[in-house]
Amino acid sequence: MLVLTRREEQKIVFPTMGVTVEVLRIRGNVAKIGIDAPAEIPVLREEIAGDKPFENVAPAPLSREARHALRNRLNASTVALHLLKRQIELGRADDAENTFRKILSEFTHLERELAPVGPAPTPAPAPRRSEPVQQPTMSPLGRHLRALLVEDDRNECELLAGYLRMCGFDVTSVNDGADAIEHLSHHQLPDVVLLDMLMPRCNGARTVEVIRRTPEFSTLKVFAISGTNPDDLGVSTGPRGIDRWFSKPVNPERLVQEMSRELAHHGAA
Repeated sequence: MLVLTRREEQKIVFPTMGVTVEVLRIRGNVAKIGIDAPAEIPVLREEIAGDKPFENVAPAPLSREARHALRNRLNASTVALHLLKRQIELGRADDAENTFRKILSEFTHLERELAPVGPAPTPAPAPRRSEPVQQPTMSPLGRHLRALLVEDDRNECELLAGYLRMCGFDVTSVNDGADAIEHLSHHQLPDVVLLDMLMPRCNGARTVEVIRRTPEFSTLKVFAISGTNPDDLGVSTGPRGIDRWFSKPVNPERLVQEMSRELAHHGAA
C-alpha cells in the first residue's frame, strides 16, 4: 500500500487509468475527496461496494474495435486448433509443429489485448519452414472445389486456407475486397467466395455490392466470415447479398460441411 500525505487542493494522479483524486476540503477528522475518472470506471463508497468490492465491479466494456480484434484472435486460434487436429490425424508432424507455433502466437496476442499492462517485447519470429506442396484430399462433394478467401489478417488467412486445402478445396487468398474484384475479373470464377467484412480499402459490404451488380459475378456463392453483425453493416442475406453468414470464431469443420451442403444443393457438384 502506498501511503501519502496531502493538503487541500493537492491531487493524486493515476496516469495509466485516467483517474485523478483531489483533496477538496479538510475539516477536523473529515476530508472531502473529489475523484475524476472515465465513465467506464465505477467509483463506489466502501459501504456500498460491500465486503468484496472488486467482485462487484464489472469489467470496463470493450469498444467495438476491441471486440472485433478479439473475435479475430479467437477465430484464428479456433481454426488453428482444428487444423492441428487434422494434421496430427494425417501424421503431418512438421506441419503440426508450425501450426502449434501459430497457436502460441495467437494466445500471446490475446493475452496482451485482454490484459494490457504496457508495451510488451515483440517475440522473435518463429523460423520459417519451407512448406512442401501438398496435394489436397478430395472434398466432401467428390471433387476439388475452388474457394476465394478474402481476409486481411495474414495469420487467419493462412490457417483457414490450410484447413480448407486439407479438406479438398483449391484456395486462392487475397487481402481485401479490391483485390478480390480484381481476381474475379481476370481468373476463372471460384465455386465460393469466403469474405471477411471489415477490411481496408474495400470492405465486405462494398465487395458484395460490386459482385451482385456485376452480371458475370452475380450468381457467385458468397459466405461471410466475420466478427460483425450483418445488421450493423446494412448487408442483406439472400441472393442479392450474403448467401450465408458465419460468425467468428468460426468452427471450420462446420464451415466445410455447410459449404459443401450449400454448393451441392445448388448443383455445384
